[in-house]
Amino acid sequence: MAAEPVNVNEFQELARQALPKMYYDYYTGGAEDQHTLRENVEAFRRITIRPRILVDVSRIDMSTTILGYNISAPIMIAPTSMHKLAHPEGEVATAKAAAACNTIMALSFTSTCTVEEVASSCNAVRFFQLYVHKRRDISAVLVQRAERNGFKAIILTVDTPRLGRREADIKNRMIAPQLKNFEGLLSTEVVSDKGSNIEAFASGTFDASLCWKDIGWLRSITSLPILIKGVLTREAAIKAMEVGVNGIVVSNHGARQLDYAPASITALEEVIHAVGGKIPVLFDGGVRRGTDIFKALALGAQAVLVGRPVIYGLAAKGEYGVRRVIEMLKDELELTMALSGCPTVKDITRSHVRTEQDRLQCRL
Repeated sequence: MAAEPVNVNEFQELARQALPKMYYDYYTGGAEDQHTLRENVEAFRRITIRPRILVDVSRIDMSTTILGYNISAPIMIAPTSMHKLAHPEGEVATAKAAAACNTIMALSFTSTCTVEEVASSCNAVRFFQLYVHKRRDISAVLVQRAERNGFKAIILTVDTPRLGRREADIKNRMIAPQLKNFEGLLSTEVVSDKGSNIEAFASGTFDASLCWKDIGWLRSITSLPILIKGVLTREAAIKAMEVGVNGIVVSNHGARQLDYAPASITALEEVIHAVGGKIPVLFDGGVRRGTDIFKALALGAQAVLVGRPVIYGLAAKGEYGVRRVIEMLKDELELTMALSGCPTVKDITRSHVRTEQDRLQCRL
């Protein structure tokens, strides 16, 4: 009998063994040379932790609040596509794991379970991730279905006017399943002789004309709070506040869009400074350890979103695997907080970490 994984990274190998190569490559791959994909993880390793000693850490409280919703730790489930490629129960299993861990799940626009199926499966707090369709009425229907079914926020992904070049998918001639959320709205069956049919679907679906003024359109069709995902610069953060979004997700789309974009963790502090505490900032990209979460919190994030590790857990062990991934990250964060002298999330401050930029400034 194989030993149980002792950290999140070990779930990736189990997922590789469980999945067809086409699907494993789809989940793990990044854009073009995959420079940013590697950097998303490596950049965390260049940040060191500056612990405090002789602090009473006999009790550690990791709980926090996101848009008014209490969660057990600052760890959320990121929106990722097509969970049924990883496990037959798909997003329903992921949602049940989120509920068991008392955290928030963001359901992908390109999920393989419907909004209604996920909503009825458990009592997890759920956000809905949106791409804007070329036919705005289709996006409006999905947003209104999400709101009607108890989803609590919309996460608008803004870094995908076109799909990034994911060469593994092209080589594998990646075939995506029919997406049940679109049944009765449009066909998602796309035939392409140029490689990935996901790329063909995206090029026929995503609205490349989407711009800042369209936040007003989105606000006109929903009463839910709107977060925008895909912010990496000060300029974008300032503009986001000007148009009145309710939150920002610092993200480079798991390094699947623009290669040589900055690692998300290296962009976080720039966005935090621009926002100045006016709206919440969440973080997405490269989280594999509790120490990574601690570093993101120290740099100003309110919580982190976890994507690929959740998929690896789902592929390896279904709902239980997702639950174990979240529990492992929570356990590691709790230990990191204790060893760093931080009894609560609010005790984690900028002075608890040292970045490459900090070290460069010390030399000047």
